[in-house]
Amino acid sequence: MTDKQASTQNFIRTLALAILLIGAVGSLYFMFNAGRNQKSFFLIACFTTWVLSPFIALLIANVISKRRSISTSMTFFFVILFITVGSLVSYSGALSLFGAKPPAFKFLIVPLVSWLLILTLIPISQKISRKK
Repeated sequence: MTDKQASTQNFIRTLALAILLIGAVGSLYFMFNAGRNQKSFFLIACFTTWVLSPFIALLIANVISKRRSISTSMTFFFVILFITVGSLVSYSGALSLFGAKPPAFKFLIVPLVSWLLILTLIPISQKISRKK
């Protein structure tokens, strides 16, 4: 790996970490705002864990996988970007795709979809990268 490739990967990793932080904090903000009248500490803790879980998984994967190809890094970066933007748009209510469902519905379904994306796109990109 050349110095330019290494610096590009470091930049992508740093940018990915910043985006993950923004996504996690923003998601929590929207979740706490939607559940501001909720009195159950247990329910709030469960939702917090579930909403943060995709961001934590991506953070851990970003930290432990230092040696990956540029194409895998870019795929990983775009998964992070897509999940962060998708989560924030969904949680904010900017696109009311969920109709008249209760507010908690989007905080259940968005992390599930995020996990499905993580568990499909990342392994596929790694497999393609190994073939090259």
